[in-house]
Amino acid sequence: MSVSNRIFRSFIQAGFECSTHKYGNGKRLDLLKQTQHDRFALNDYERVRQLGIRTARTGARWHLIEQHPGEYTFDSLLPTLHAAYATGTEILLDLLHFGWPDYLDIFGPKFIDAFARYVRALARYMRHHREICRVFAPVNEISFLSWVGGDVANIFPHARNRGVELKRILVRAAIIASDILLNELPGVRLISPEPVIHIVGDSQKPGDDVAAEHHRLAQFEVWDMISGKAAHELGGRPEYLDIIGTNFYDRNEWVNYGETLTRLDSRYRPFHQILYEVWERYKRPLFVSETGTENDARADWFDYICSEVEVAQRIGIPVHGICLYPILNHPGWIDDRHCCNGLFDYADSSGHREIYQPLAEAILRAGEKLRQSSLIATHELQQNRPDLLVPSPMGIRVSKTAAFDEQVW
Repeated sequence: MSVSNRIFRSFIQAGFECSTHKYGNGKRLDLLKQTQHDRFALNDYERVRQLGIRTARTGARWHLIEQHPGEYTFDSLLPTLHAAYATGTEILLDLLHFGWPDYLDIFGPKFIDAFARYVRALARYMRHHREICRVFAPVNEISFLSWVGGDVANIFPHARNRGVELKRILVRAAIIASDILLNELPGVRLISPEPVIHIVGDSQKPGDDVAAEHHRLAQFEVWDMISGKAAHELGGRPEYLDIIGTNFYDRNEWVNYGETLTRLDSRYRPFHQILYEVWERYKRPLFVSETGTENDARADWFDYICSEVEVAQRIGIPVHGICLYPILNHPGWIDDRHCCNGLFDYADSSGHREIYQPLAEAILRAGEKLRQSSLIATHELQQNRPDLLVPSPMGIRVSKTAAFDEQVW
């Protein structure tokens, strides 16, 4: 099986929840374990395959791979790899999805070097599995982790007012990891998943529009840093911003320090317009790297995202996939509640999971329609994209620019 020829056949992708952060009491959250996906990966991949999904985004659990400093074992990845081979599934692998080994302090001087060693060891291990995995996310959702873990102390490292510092550390980690991956794995593709948002000012507060716009534009800081457009001292370069991942949920638009905007609100910004702004700013191929919602709204939300992606493609934006996230219902991050936000429910002792039929039907309706619209849209575009207009004194690693209709997986 070749991983480079399935971009349109796997337009809808599966996202298996891989968060591994800690609660305030120090208890580690490992949702691959809590959903029993680590036990039933083969069953789970077979289920999504039956719906035409041939690509899965999941995570490497650093805290299991490096249980002792400098010692790396990859047994925790084997269920995923075996399931991928058995089902012909492509893997998009996150290297840091909110969790790291207990011995490390992310604010300490050893974190970056330890992450670099881990990435190098993992890259060399994955050389043997390039048939199923050539796409990596060095660090997932830097903006979100910086805020939720560095400013408001809701997840590990439970810091306050250190979000800017944490963001720079994570960006530096992503940059170093990107360089290692490009050197260790020729032909590798990098994805940078970040939340995309829209914020409007509070009409009852004079001048709040300015503050809201300032906060809204902060969504681009990580991508600017990775590409070298901002914070040059961190070492960003254009080639490190390869494929852009946009994470978008029904709570990603709000009034500044106020209520969430719904799609019925005149101030709500259609998703295709958000995608257009990202495309115009970076001219990089992109995909929806996470999307979903809970309970009875799941199918309707997915229909909305698919229709907006179709609009985006029709106006020339190269959106190469939609990752439904998560595929499996899971316990809540903080309160262990039963989150009904996936396509399949908790597994029984034999690995059987009940399917949420309305969402399954939405996936089947959308699959062929989106694949056809993506083929039409991309073939109407010019064949070369410009490089980022970013100073890069060290030069550009990739000499050949990518095409709009390139096969990115």
